[in-house]
Amino acid sequence: MLLDPRGPRFAAALTTVVLAVALVTGSGLLVLAQAVVFALTAAAPRLGPYGLLFRALVAPRLGPPAEREPAAPVRFAQIVGLVFATVGAAGFLAGAPVVGLIATAAALAAAFLNAAFGLCLGCEAYLAVRRLTGRPLAARVAVPPR
Repeated sequence: MLLDPRGPRFAAALTTVVLAVALVTGSGLLVLAQAVVFALTAAAPRLGPYGLLFRALVAPRLGPPAEREPAAPVRFAQIVGLVFATVGAAGFLAGAPVVGLIATAAALAAAFLNAAFGLCLGCEAYLAVRRLTGRPLAARVAVPPR
């Protein structure tokens, strides 16, 4: 399955906002809600809540994408985000705010890099592992003109 790369970047922007608010407020419940979004998106990248918002509200206002990206790196990145958000939520909710702050800040940094610069750390890690194991995967695929 190939995805419009602008969708995950839009999702990263929303994730950045959610995690920034969670850090400012120290809300473990908000980090937990973001962990649920990560889990849903990892299970079905096209059906994640932020992806649905992108396709309903943003994509119709854009032209067709010039390239697409495979879903597997995005799915892996969502799993990594899920791990960090789960640790962050557990830290906040269990009374270990330093653990919550560090894990949430790491997830926020990764989301911000993707939203602002298009650098998906989880995707790059996935692609690096594929290259190291002799099973390279193209990061992006050009969409043929219509």
